[in-house]
Amino acid sequence: MRISTSLLFNTGLTTINNQQADLMHVMQQMGENRRMTSPADDPLAAAQSINIAQSQALNQRFADNRAVAMRDLGAEENTLESLVLLMQDVQTRVVEAGNGTLSDADRATLSGVLASARETMLGLANATDGNGQYLFSGSQGQTSPYQLVGGRYVYQGDTQQRNIQADQTRQIAGGDVGSDIFNRAQPGTRGYTTSAGPNATTPGPNLGTGVVSKASVTDSSLANINYAYKVEFTSETSYTVTVTDVSTDPATPVSPADPLDPLDLPVSYTLAPGAKTLELGYGMQVQFEGTPQIGDTFGVDPLVHTDVNVFDTLGDLITALNSPSSVDATGTAALRNVLNSSIQRLTTSYDNILTVRASVGARMNELESLDTNGTQRNLGYTTALEDLEGLDFYDATMKLNLRKMALEGAALAFKTIQNMSLFNMGGR
Repeated sequence: MRISTSLLFNTGLTTINNQQADLMHVMQQMGENRRMTSPADDPLAAAQSINIAQSQALNQRFADNRAVAMRDLGAEENTLESLVLLMQDVQTRVVEAGNGTLSDADRATLSGVLASARETMLGLANATDGNGQYLFSGSQGQTSPYQLVGGRYVYQGDTQQRNIQADQTRQIAGGDVGSDIFNRAQPGTRGYTTSAGPNATTPGPNLGTGVVSKASVTDSSLANINYAYKVEFTSETSYTVTVTDVSTDPATPVSPADPLDPLDLPVSYTLAPGAKTLELGYGMQVQFEGTPQIGDTFGVDPLVHTDVNVFDTLGDLITALNSPSSVDATGTAALRNVLNSSIQRLTTSYDNILTVRASVGARMNELESLDTNGTQRNLGYTTALEDLEGLDFYDATMKLNLRKMALEGAALAFKTIQNMSLFNMGGR
């Protein structure tokens, strides 16, 4: 077999280039600290590493989302903490306003304190986060939650919470809706709020000195938390009760004389001499004192179905404290009714704020737990990628030396063969 000179040179050059390419590949692996410099090195491992890298990037995105949620919830927690302290002070002032020894001037001073507290509360309700978004406006981050409309502070946001994807299967609300904080009674409460007036026969407030305070359940088997009661006095010692189911929209009258009603309660009641309670029917009664006049009305409403707007509550209380009542028994009774109603509403508002704050704390704890799990997953992803792409330097060093020796051998062999010829052999 004849070997041409060109074939000899091409073969030698190809061998040297191949050995040099193998050496450069090992050097590239060591330089990048990766076993795979291209998918061709290990197609299966390359496909697996892409999937793992995508999962790791998604896990990092969830971690970033949790950081945002934790920041927003932290801002809300600070605001609610200030709100709790403010509500405690307000409740103390309201109890103080009920002191019968205070003069009209003293109560006017207290009204100024409560007016200042309401402005502070409004500032907390319209608080913003670090990005200028309102905390309590739902999904309407650019809208101020509470604005003055017709003399009342009305919620202007929506009821959509800002949910943040904190994990693959978990969304966590990064905030709460203002109406769920400042307009809602404590969830699950079975309490009632009482109110007085207006007089049913003459325009204006009640004319007598009747005062209602605490409603209570006397028979839990008959009581219905969806029922609201309206009391109207037909004389100083007799009254009628109208019952309404406020869980429906619109509210549905409940007739005690309905033949389908097994209770068959009468509509009219008589107030016994010296009695301190009004029977309402359906296992309900309310504490009462004073002397009512014909047409005086009182309401007993379930808190769970009542809009207990804390700004309205404070506004009504401020108005009542600014109204002279020391020399007027009717005015004193009106003030006491407002105070009783305000205390009931503020108490459930305070409990509701504590409930919301507890919910914020629970979500923050859950975020911390998810963060811990996310860190563990990220460690697993990193380990898996290292197993697929990581370079064994001991093995790579041995391969580098081997490829270096192979390249040197190929070059030496080509040089030796190049020097072989008949002339050289003959000369020897």
